[in-house]
Amino acid sequence: MSAAKANGTVKERAELALNDEFLRKAVKFTTERLRLGKKNASADHGNWDEWRERGRQIRLHTIAHLDYYLNLFADNARANGVHVHFADTGEEAVKIALQIAENKSAKSVVKSKSMVTEELHLNHALEGIGVEAVETDLGEYIIQLAGETPSHIIIPAIHKNRHQIAELLSKEAGETLPPDTSILAGFVRKKLREKFLEADIGMTGCNFAIAETGSMVLFENEGNARMVSTVPKTQITLMGMERIIPSWTDLEVMATLLPRSATGQKLTVYMSGITGPRRSKDADGPEEMHIIIVDNGRSLQLGDPEFQELLNCIRCGACLNACPVYRHIGGHAYGGTYSGPIGAVLTPALKKNVAEWDDIANASSLCGACYEACPVKIPLHDMLVSLRRRKVEAGHDNRMETIGMKGFAALAGDSLRMKTALKLGKLGQKLVARDGGIRIKIGPLKGWNTYRVTPTLPKQSFREQWGTLEAEIRSGLQEMDPAVKSRMEAIVKQRGKGGHGHG
Repeated sequence: MSAAKANGTVKERAELALNDEFLRKAVKFTTERLRLGKKNASADHGNWDEWRERGRQIRLHTIAHLDYYLNLFADNARANGVHVHFADTGEEAVKIALQIAENKSAKSVVKSKSMVTEELHLNHALEGIGVEAVETDLGEYIIQLAGETPSHIIIPAIHKNRHQIAELLSKEAGETLPPDTSILAGFVRKKLREKFLEADIGMTGCNFAIAETGSMVLFENEGNARMVSTVPKTQITLMGMERIIPSWTDLEVMATLLPRSATGQKLTVYMSGITGPRRSKDADGPEEMHIIIVDNGRSLQLGDPEFQELLNCIRCGACLNACPVYRHIGGHAYGGTYSGPIGAVLTPALKKNVAEWDDIANASSLCGACYEACPVKIPLHDMLVSLRRRKVEAGHDNRMETIGMKGFAALAGDSLRMKTALKLGKLGQKLVARDGGIRIKIGPLKGWNTYRVTPTLPKQSFREQWGTLEAEIRSGLQEMDPAVKSRMEAIVKQRGKGGHGHG
């Protein structure tokens, strides 16, 4: 599903994805591969849960003292010769970046992978002032050519195959390129090398910022981020305010958790630590370096007992790979920059106005697979429930759903009503049941029965089955050994009073 189609409601976007057989197969294949890779890499490492807990404690401590570590980082970065900017909003962050580009009379910007710049729609803003912005991560470059947005935090083009990619790159090359991955990668490498040499500004994201030295760290597998941060004369790094960790010692834990959780690698191919612009003895690096620290709604989570742990996220994408919903509908169905369980929580959580939240928090089975996959143990399934509750409390609930739940509560709260409703249901289902299931697509059953079959009510309810069993037990007591009979009578009597007998 392209970005152009990623409009409408969550339900409409999900329906488009569910009807796209290729998308579902592509996403399932890749997420299964990543999930298996993570499983093997974490098992090989040993004591994985202990490392997860270490990572969680580092993140909890850092976020609890975020103001201290942000100021420490900013002071040390400035001492290293870096221009540090704080942006309260996305608009302010974009304004700062554009001002730097204009001050440098920039004509072109090369970018490494950055979810924050996607969040800010910075490419579009740069193009608006006549600056060419070129993505240099292979997946991001493909998505940019397609005019789409990333559908996965780690693998942005997860929904495309090599034939589709070959078609895109052939248009860029002006000739037909075969769907051979080595040839396609070779073309992109040659094309981007020219862009690196021409660029006025290199723009990066930030995996982690080290407070004790004012350094920023990039993890990557292609080497493009290293080119972006060394070749152009000016570097701009945009980072979410939560990217901070206290020390290089803490990075050891994060460098263990992130690659294993993201791609199943024991170690990422390139890990670059950047501490300021080029010095006189340095062989390369930018002459001028800017770091823009972005809030854009993140501070809304600080002090919130239900959502502060959301800031612990290290953007590994493991929750996406584990999520059964994401595997079926892909990333674009979520409708925002961030997809999967983390996106279902983060997208609405970054907005203060509950009226702006869509129904994305409902796109979850609440199975908890995301929590089990998360390297820093973020309870995303609990947060999804909290988002749903807050939306209802704010008066933005689904009216029909509310009426339905109240009706069910009225039935379930009274045994006679429930019994009557079940009897009427058994009679009514005879008119619509076929082959052991109800398949009509009318009213509230339409959404469910489009992709499933509603099971019919059983011939006997649990209460009726228990009554039959109890009668059989009483009948059998007549022929039992007296000691066994006495014990069984006691059990039946106890259960009849609502207690719990023990055999």
